[in-house]
Amino acid sequence: MADSYRNLSIGEIKGLEASGCRSNSWGSVFVKEPFNAERIQNVTFSGIVKMGLFNGVARERCGLPLQHGIRNAHIHNCTIADNVTITDITGFIANYDIGEGVVIRNCGHISTEGRTSFGNGTRVAVLNESGGREVPIWDRLTSHMAYIITLYRHRPAAIEVIESLIDQYAESIKSDRGEIGSGSYIAGCGTIKNVKIGNGAVIEDVSRLAEGSVNSSFKDPVFIGNDVIMDHFIICSGSKVNDAAVIDKCFIGQGCTLSKQYSAENSLFFSNCGGFHGEACSIFAGPFTVTHHKSTLLIAGIFSFMNAGSGSNQSNHMYKLGPIHQGIMERGSKTTSDSYVLWPSRIGPFTLVVGRHYHNVDTTQFPFSYLAEVNYESHLIPGINLRSVGTIRDAQKWPKRDVRKDSRKLDQINFNLLSPFTVGKMMIGRELLRKLMKDVSAGQPYITFDRMKMKTSAAERGISLYQMGIDKFIGNSVIKRLEGIEFKSDAEIQARLRPDSAKGKGDWVDMSGLIAPLSSIEALLSSIENQEMKSADAINKSFESIHKHYYDMEWAWIYDRLPGETGKANEKLTASDIITIVERWKKSVVDLDNMLYEDARKEFTLSSMTGFGIDGDDEVKKRDFEQVRGDFEKNPVVLAILDHIKIKSELGDELIRRLKV
Repeated sequence: MADSYRNLSIGEIKGLEASGCRSNSWGSVFVKEPFNAERIQNVTFSGIVKMGLFNGVARERCGLPLQHGIRNAHIHNCTIADNVTITDITGFIANYDIGEGVVIRNCGHISTEGRTSFGNGTRVAVLNESGGREVPIWDRLTSHMAYIITLYRHRPAAIEVIESLIDQYAESIKSDRGEIGSGSYIAGCGTIKNVKIGNGAVIEDVSRLAEGSVNSSFKDPVFIGNDVIMDHFIICSGSKVNDAAVIDKCFIGQGCTLSKQYSAENSLFFSNCGGFHGEACSIFAGPFTVTHHKSTLLIAGIFSFMNAGSGSNQSNHMYKLGPIHQGIMERGSKTTSDSYVLWPSRIGPFTLVVGRHYHNVDTTQFPFSYLAEVNYESHLIPGINLRSVGTIRDAQKWPKRDVRKDSRKLDQINFNLLSPFTVGKMMIGRELLRKLMKDVSAGQPYITFDRMKMKTSAAERGISLYQMGIDKFIGNSVIKRLEGIEFKSDAEIQARLRPDSAKGKGDWVDMSGLIAPLSSIEALLSSIENQEMKSADAINKSFESIHKHYYDMEWAWIYDRLPGETGKANEKLTASDIITIVERWKKSVVDLDNMLYEDARKEFTLSSMTGFGIDGDDEVKKRDFEQVRGDFEKNPVVLAILDHIKIKSELGDELIRRLKV
């Protein structure tokens, strides 16, 4: 059998001893047939050691050949598969099963000491440094499961079940032997203790890894690089940690990069996050949370699809009861340079935070806004980000920047800019602004709301912008629903409009990337509380199912909201009513795109060319700018806007033609 082992012969033992090898018990050393003793030199064996076949050579990435075999090492209680290369180990390798084709060279100590779960079950004090929202991490933790554990403490029975399932998993993989997966490359490392390493991982020049799992795969390897220190961690496929990053009690999801001296403790990073130079403490970094700057501290907050400007900071305590406060920045929010927010605060989706805010604020009812500091006061400009070309660019770039290559993607990410989650908030914001405007006196310049101020003109514009966004979203969905069908009567239209399921009505939530009806999440929580979920993986399967049926549930939500927008019962809608919806949709699409077009034009004004054509006149400045930034009319974003206007107008006109037949 290929995996059968035998004892060494007396001649092989003498040959090994002649090559500088030692063992207190050669009877505990086992090999496969045919064994090549010449490939083993200056090795000390202790405990039970099993070795495979050693033929041929491995190669460094530079092409340098490394002969398969073991040289200059102490191997204790290990199983070593075929064609492994182990060389120049100054300490020892102990209690590991080493996969085929692994290269380990110039390392110190690699060992498993006692029984360990390799980081699984570690409690991460996320969002609240003082505790109370700890998340037990495990190999397949998703942002949605972590969201529930972190923020649904009002459902203690469900939390208890989820934590129990995670603990069961951690106990099931507990072992006194570590694994180094096939094809892994480990070089120049100091200490690796109680770490499980998956297939194809590259671990090079790290200082210390302890109590963790490197969940690498051949399709999407993990890279851990120079001078990194990681303790009590799990890192998932496709992620990179290098350049002296320091990580303690963290989960790092798929496709993340933490680098350039980044420091993180008690934090969760999910798909495609990026951390460079700065610091994270007790943060929940949902998908696409990115921070690039040394002066940036993210602390005690939950973020997603977020870009933190240089010097961004938050305060999570008042120096009385300790660091007990927390903040929420909903998907798509950004902070400018030197921004500051006093926790507890909640920032609505796709909101730009400008300046320093010394009062607790809550803008969740006003998505797509600016929150700006003016004379030490917080000023809100509602809906203004709907006409920002930067918002559209962000929405377009996120799917392109999803670097996950693993066949199994843990986080279920919905990239839609407009959804029942954001549009539902627009509807709330629109009605709240209308209510506030009713109480405005003639000539009143400002409205005060929840420790924030907004100009009355900004409130009026916010109502208009939110209406455009609502009309655009509803029109998009109505056109899609009626796509490709020839209708002969209003009854046929009404029948087609009726949703296939009632699932989707009511409020929606963003579960850190997964946009879902709250009712679906409540149903899932009930099934967890009723012990219907037999494993943590089963809960993840439920998230996958919710994500898969998003568009069916989205339509049920829109259908439920249509009467409020049309002023007419759905059962009485006619072709004429649908045409009105489409015409409103066309106007909103064209108007918003024209706003985006004009916003993009600002990037190409003469004032934006300052510093270009440094030694020439305005014409030289313009030509230099165009060589670097391109011509406005040829800019890909501008072309996409113009193309979008054309395509959407034709799409609406096509439906109108079918309805008029």
